Amino acid sequence: MTVDTIKSGAVRAHKIALAASNDGENVLDAVEKGVSNSAQVRALLRLREMILAGELAGGTRIAELSIVEKLGVSRTPIRAALMRLAQEGLLEALPSGGYAVRTFSEREVMDAIELRGTLEGLSARLAAERAAPAVVLAEARDCLRQIDAVLSQPALSDDSFTSYVELNEKFHRLLSEMAGSSVMARELERIIKMPFASPSAFVVVQANSPQARDMLVVAQDQHWQVLGAIEQREGTRAEAIMREHSRLAQRNLHVTLRSMQEPGSLDGTAIAGVRLIRKRS
Repeated sequence: MTVDTIKSGAVRAHKIALAASNDGENVLDAVEKGVSNSAQVRALLRLREMILAGELAGGTRIAELSIVEKLGVSRTPIRAALMRLAQEGLLEALPSGGYAVRTFSEREVMDAIELRGTLEGLSARLAAERAAPAVVLAEARDCLRQIDAVLSQPALSDDSFTSYVELNEKFHRLLSEMAGSSVMARELERIIKMPFASPSAFVVVQANSPQARDMLVVAQDQHWQVLGAIEQREGTRAEAIMREHSRLAQRNLHVTLRSMQEPGSLDGTAIAGVRLIRKRS
């Protein structure tokens, strides 16, 4: 696999994960609320892409007027998009007014992943204890069978890797739905929108590894294990599996930052947004 292939596949996978976890909802809202909101959605999508692609580097102050000119939309949707990105944590409000692109310590990212694992674990336990709806369980099983089909290939192509990311996001959404708790779903949605905390935020690093398929097979086995625990009403076991599942993302974070320091590495260019993370000294 060439460097260009790795880059294109990883960036494509990240964009799909981004759309699945954050932006699909925004687009649906725009359709429901009318055309006036579509400019805000477009501004939000483009600004987030500029940040994660490195066009707006960490620490950069956002010049509102230049963004208005660059995106060709009015100041009102730009301001709304900036507020949304600040809520998501990609921007920080400045005391003097305006916003700047945030950077994140490795510990902050680790904590965000840990928090997601804690909440997903609790959600899995509730799903088991409350008896998840049969229709959702069936949909989850079908989703995992599709992932099995993707991973049955001896090597992952860009397209198959992209399919894995889509299906992985779907399975995690179904897990949240199984709990039958609007409170839990709301909190999980909020955490997943934190920078680098989504289930697929660091799965793209596996595209750069010779052990890519093996790592995904381990994650998939955990998917089946937690689904089985939920079906068997084993709440404590389901919770423990999802807590452990989040450790894979933490491991991928370490691999990502370590690989950026190695000679001949891609310096984070294949993993959108990773340059916003400050490595430990």
